[in-house]
Amino acid sequence: MARVTVEDCIEKVDNRFDLILMAAHRARLIANGAEITVPRDNDKNPVVALREIGAATLSPEDLEEDLIHSLQSYVEVDEPEEAAPEPIEGVTPDLANEQITFDSMNEEDLLRGIENLSPPDRRDD
Repeated sequence: MARVTVEDCIEKVDNRFDLILMAAHRARLIANGAEITVPRDNDKNPVVALREIGAATLSPEDLEEDLIHSLQSYVEVDEPEEAAPEPIEGVTPDLANEQITFDSMNEEDLLRGIENLSPPDRRDD
């Protein structure tokens, strides 16, 4: 039965690897209590998932989008911009508005500086 189901699904999903990912994801959803859209007929969850994809009761695009969303560990959320920082006691407003600059050095300058370093003198105490 599963071989016929896979052959039916290849018409809906061109890539077999994508089909496996989507069917496995759908089988996990079914195992977690999602409602099935085809009769179970005493089949296990992976076969039911393949039958759903083959019968086109689920959109492969929606299933793929749901799979991608489930695999994301970081979802960017638009957050409001931060308000102006509170003034620090003892710091004048002129000092608080100054831009702080840091010294920077490129890789060549750093290597040149490291080459010029010499080990400390050895002491025999």
